Formats: sequence, C-alpha cells, structure tokens
Amino acid sequence: MNLYYELLKYPVFTMDDVQKYYNNINSSRSAVKRLLDKGLVTKIRRNLYTCISGETNAPVANRFQIAGRITSSSCVSHHSAMEYYGITDQVIYDVYVSSQTEFKSFQFDGYSYRFVKSKIPYGIDDVQFSGGVRVTDRERTVLDSIKDMDRIAGVEEVLSNVEGIRRISEVKLVKYLELYDNQFLYQKTGYILLQMQNQLGLSDAFFEMCKAKAGKSTRYFSSDYRSGVFDSSWKLVVPSIVFSLKNGGMNDADV
Repeated sequence: MNLYYELLKYPVFTMDDVQKYYNNINSSRSAVKRLLDKGLVTKIRRNLYTCISGETNAPVANRFQIAGRITSSSCVSHHSAMEYYGITDQVIYDVYVSSQTEFKSFQFDGYSYRFVKSKIPYGIDDVQFSGGVRVTDRERTVLDSIKDMDRIAGVEEVLSNVEGIRRISEVKLVKYLELYDNQFLYQKTGYILLQMQNQLGLSDAFFEMCKAKAGKSTRYFSSDYRSGVFDSSWKLVVPSIVFSLKNGGMNDADV
C-alpha cells in the first residue's frame, strides 16, 4: 500500500482517515510524519492535513474544501459563499466559515479562515463530487450577508453581491427568516430584495410578511452610516449610497 496515493482520495484528511489503513494510532502518526518529512503532505492546522501535488507542488485542497472540514458543522458562508457560487469575482483572502463549534482563526496557504457563529443548522449544501465542499445555499447566503453586513463585507459589497443573484427560493427565504426570528433582518431583507422583486421572482405576499414581522421601530440601515434618507414604508434611515433607487416609497427628506 502506498499511503500517499490513498490519501490523495481525500483533499483534506484527519488522523481518523489515516487510521483506516493502520491497526493503531501510533502507526498512523508515524506514517503521516514520514510523509510530512518528505514534503508529500502538509499540515493545515491541528489534525487537519492535505497532500502536496506532485504536478504543481502546491496543496491539493482548495480553500472551500478546507472550510468544510474544520469542524463537523463548518461550511463556507457569507462573502466566501458568494465567491463559490461565482456571484462575485472579487477574491478576498479572508475565508468566512460558519460553524456551530467555535475554532480559532488561522492562516494557511495565503488565506485566513475566519470563524462565524452559525445561528441555525439549516441551509447548508453538501456539494456532490466537490471533494467535501459544504456551503450555505443561496438563500441563507443572502440572509447571512444582509444580517452581518456591518461586520463582514460592508454595505456596498453586500448589495453588489445580492444584485448578482439570479434565482432564489421564496419558500427557503421564509423558512430561514422564521428560524432567525430577527425583526431587523426582516426589515433590511424586505427593503433590499424589493428592489429586485421581478429579477428574483418574489411575491408581494413575501414583502408584506417582512413588513409585518419587522415591528414598528425606526432603525438605521447600517451602523456605519448615521445619516441618509428616511424610507417611511420600511421605517429605515438608508444611506444615499445604498441604491440610486428606483424605490418609489422613499421620501426625499434627509435625516
């Protein structure tokens, strides 16, 4: 048996994967150490490894495959999920990883892997024939991006990414919004997606639901902006940069 060729079947592997080929943990560790010493394997982080390609001399695993193996619940999310789906071509070197189990941020092969606490266990796709990629689906990616826009990608980047979405499930959006149960998320989601209602194929009933769940509070669209235009329909103070909008419900009075 050539362990290196066996491990090439796993873009990312742990010692548990190695133990399938040995009778005890000590033999497994010794075998991995020999591969590390020969430069055939590299360590990503504690108990997470990938092979080095003989053709490119680079790690076999890509950043999306790595994100899906950091913890048992980890998955690519937020801006990184937008990258995976090809919705944005702006490559950033922070990989956002949602997980129910916390891990310390770490760097590998030029990328920084950032932990984001996963609030719901739904909306995650195990992508077939991808080498272990786990990624939030488009609907959850949109909601997560809107929910966390102030602390991850920023208003302009999130809006640009959401505008790149061409298909979306209203049923899934409603389900995830109910699970998050966050009035401000209903408010921001309704406001943003209304601008793309026809593009996304969302019903009028969806936006009425968002308004009903948003509560009666007036809020700033983003904590990064403390001035803007008041949208009385959504009770939001929206920064003028948000859209050049086509929002018929927007008042012209600055606040």
